[in-house]
Amino acid sequence: MTAFWQWWQQLPHTLDPVLLRLGGFEIRYYGLMYLVAFGVAWLILRHLIRRKEVNVTMVQANDYMFWAVLAVLVGGRLGYVFFYDLNYFLAHPLSIILPVSTENGLHFTGFLGMSFHGGALAVAVVTIWFCRTRGIRILEFGDALATAVPLAYTFGRLGNFLNGELYGRITSMPWGMSFPNSPGEALRHPSQLYEAFFEGIVLFLLIWWLRKRVQRSGKLLGVYITGYAAFRFVIEFFREPDAHLGFVAGPFTLGQVLCLIMGLVGVVLLVIPEIKKKKTKKK
Repeated sequence: MTAFWQWWQQLPHTLDPVLLRLGGFEIRYYGLMYLVAFGVAWLILRHLIRRKEVNVTMVQANDYMFWAVLAVLVGGRLGYVFFYDLNYFLAHPLSIILPVSTENGLHFTGFLGMSFHGGALAVAVVTIWFCRTRGIRILEFGDALATAVPLAYTFGRLGNFLNGELYGRITSMPWGMSFPNSPGEALRHPSQLYEAFFEGIVLFLLIWWLRKRVQRSGKLLGVYITGYAAFRFVIEFFREPDAHLGFVAGPFTLGQVLCLIMGLVGVVLLVIPEIKKKKTKKK
């Protein structure tokens, strides 16, 4: 068992985050994980349509995925800019839209920094617009998205792990890992894997089980938003705070503050169907 833990603890040092290098251009596993995530969400949504669990056509689903992918990329990027590192990007505005750096010569860097909350907010806006312009019930469609998104999110966090970023705080637990990009040689919580498991796999299995057992009028969406916020809030206690931000409200990180707001939205969505149900009974 000792040999296993030694292998496990040093695993990040054996992983090359770059799949292919062409001069200064790199294809990273992180970017490929985004493609896999979008593909998984699209396949699950198509499955729900074929099973007639959501009143949307395949053409509409394909059209929506284009706008959703655009929203994730643009919203995630702008969310990181405004939520996490505004001062840096005000000083380097081209870094917002260009995946290259001119420091020490021109070289490809990719887009450094994406925010889940920024992407989620952008997707919410696009989804409301899409549904209203096409006569689709927003909450019903939101329930379908809540079923499709968690498993896709798992691959996003695996991408963070392969990229050696968003690692956890120092730990003495045997499952801690040594990350090449972290300061010092201490073992750290593999918080990316915690998130991939709880915010992705566990939440997906819960919603998949609930989808035929609860009233479809935003409840699954409420479970997803509340569940993600709760899991992320707890896991943030094991995740290393962003070096340039640290703690923003006592012992809490910015991610936890945003999760509290997100959780309130999820609770509201869980309450709405109950309010509607009570009004219907009174009539």
